Amino acid sequence: MEGVRSAVRQVPGPCSHWNDDEADFIRHVLDRIGDKWSVLIVGTLEAGALRYSELAYAIPGISQRMLTLTLRQLTQDGIVSRTAYPEVPPRVEYELTPLGRSLLGVVLDLAAWAVDNHKEIHHNRTVFAQGSASAAGTD
Repeated sequence: MEGVRSAVRQVPGPCSHWNDDEADFIRHVLDRIGDKWSVLIVGTLEAGALRYSELAYAIPGISQRMLTLTLRQLTQDGIVSRTAYPEVPPRVEYELTPLGRSLLGVVLDLAAWAVDNHKEIHHNRTVFAQGSASAAGTD
């Protein structure tokens, strides 16, 4: 692979700053924090600690399985903390850690960008689909 890489013209960009191990780790982190459920959970926890049921209610369309899985992954990465209170019935709250709070601005900016541009993106997808459908009919 290294021989192929040396034959290819080096293009400046963010990936040129990192070695293969760093780039691989960056991809893994971005896969985790960049998926739609992680972005929505982090954004929802902006106001403070919430119970599981409050998160489920606040994030339309998320299944119990995806909420549980995503919370577990965000907790594993130290972005969200899980606190279980010894009460009857048991109470568990989720909250952003300092690391999660450092991600909050980026997540909210990304969500705002999606809201600001969703009509244009929807239009572009429609135009593309119409072009693909007409191109498929010309074969």
